[in-house]
Amino acid sequence: MTAASAGRALGRRLPSAARVLGVRRPPLVLLGLGLAIGLASALPALYLVVAVVEDFSAALDAILTGRTVGLITRSLGLAAAVTVAAVTIAVPLAWLTVRSDLPGRRTWATLATLPLVIPSYIGAYLFVSALGPRGALADLLGVRLPSIYGFAGAFLVLTLFTYPLVLIPLRSALRRMDPSLEEAARVMGRGQRDVFRTVVLPQLAPAIGAGSVLVALYTLSDFGAVSIMRFNSFTRDIYIAFQSGFGRTEAAALGMVLVLVMLVLFALYARVRAARALHRSTPGTPRPLEPVRLGRWRWPALGFCATVVGVALVLPVGVLAYWATKQISSGLELGTLMANAGNSLLAAAFAALAAGLAAIVVALLAVRYPSYVTRAVERVGYAGYALPGIVVALALVFFTTRVALPLYQTLAVLVFALAIHYLPLAVSPVSSSLLQVPPRLEEAARGLGRSPMAVFRTITTPLVASGVLGGAALVFLHALKELPATLLLAPIGFDTLATDVWRQTSFGFFEASAIPALLLLLIAAPPLYLLDKKGSVGS
Repeated sequence: MTAASAGRALGRRLPSAARVLGVRRPPLVLLGLGLAIGLASALPALYLVVAVVEDFSAALDAILTGRTVGLITRSLGLAAAVTVAAVTIAVPLAWLTVRSDLPGRRTWATLATLPLVIPSYIGAYLFVSALGPRGALADLLGVRLPSIYGFAGAFLVLTLFTYPLVLIPLRSALRRMDPSLEEAARVMGRGQRDVFRTVVLPQLAPAIGAGSVLVALYTLSDFGAVSIMRFNSFTRDIYIAFQSGFGRTEAAALGMVLVLVMLVLFALYARVRAARALHRSTPGTPRPLEPVRLGRWRWPALGFCATVVGVALVLPVGVLAYWATKQISSGLELGTLMANAGNSLLAAAFAALAAGLAAIVVALLAVRYPSYVTRAVERVGYAGYALPGIVVALALVFFTTRVALPLYQTLAVLVFALAIHYLPLAVSPVSSSLLQVPPRLEEAARGLGRSPMAVFRTITTPLVASGVLGGAALVFLHALKELPATLLLAPIGFDTLATDVWRQTSFGFFEASAIPALLLLLIAAPPLYLLDKKGSVGS
């Protein structure tokens, strides 16, 4: 037997390297669905580019103005200020609730993360109704308070409702830290402050960086809080330009500038996430560090936690309950309230279903059939999430009015926008679940004669069901609170709890908006609790 024939015989007996690694060509149907999902995810960004190029001179004139420079400066200034303040609040909170002997630290940790469930526009209207010139405190004192509108109000609201984005990864990083480094530093004679500054903080830097970028992204994409606080930012000016009916090219141009800023931050976020893998280099099982005794600092620490929770959670919820009782006493329009709640649930449920199904396709391609094409589909799927909701909605308005007019302001377009905007939130847990399913199980089932569809239905689906449900719950939670996309894309007369709150607060009708806001929080709280229990909130 020649060497060539022996090699061919050996090759027939041994599986190829691609098969051993699980790398196979995807079914054409699956690949076609994946390419369609990738194209759909890229559609808002692509059409925004088309809208700008179509009237490039007008778009360029809109961008190259002092007003645009002012928008960039104000928006980035607000994002920087909110980020610094959020980190300043989150770092001591994380350390106190993880590493100290703070009384009731688990309770404080839970209460400190709950502001995440409050949408920024609800938080903004609650602070205006409580601390505004004609708010509840002004009525109680009988005086007119200084204005809370503008930068100060937007800064306060966004800081209080975004610091959990830093707190969650920080608490996780602190729990994973190796105590031997701190013990070695103490043995060398360093004090507690020096150990924290030179040993603990450098290990927390990746988590702080990742949370900071998330806060900056959230602040730049926020529409509700800056609108209610009357702070001129990119999102507010884009909405005003679009609503005017005469500045759609200007709105698209401003949207493109905002997209470029967001993409820079997204690239920074990707680099920070890649640097988060800090692990032990020594053998053995990691052990928890003994809690640091606060001693005489216990009461100041409790005061700090109580102040943060009181301002970020107790005050908004208390004001909401106050206005709700006044509205109940003056009468409720239960029919309208239930209709709006039903619309919110309908749009969020359809968006969660669509995103969950699309996430299964994208995750299957990326995990089971890795290649340049499938990785490209997965990365393009993040395009919608990189854009603020108002930019996604604006692009789809341009697309439907020029290409698919019958779809303009239909429920299908609203669901499409919500699904592609929050698709990455569903892809991540589904991919993680698929990675935990051994490919050999699927191969064994196929070897017994089952078709690929039967294998997927009986083997893969039960094993990844929790990931699919978790991803769909994340999409549901975010779609339920989405404001700008719903304002621009919802059918005429299709009011949701979010749009009802925004409309009422825009006219200062705080009592009328209290019950819808409270109902929205009650609907959003259970998914957040379940996700937090499963450890998916920060994913």
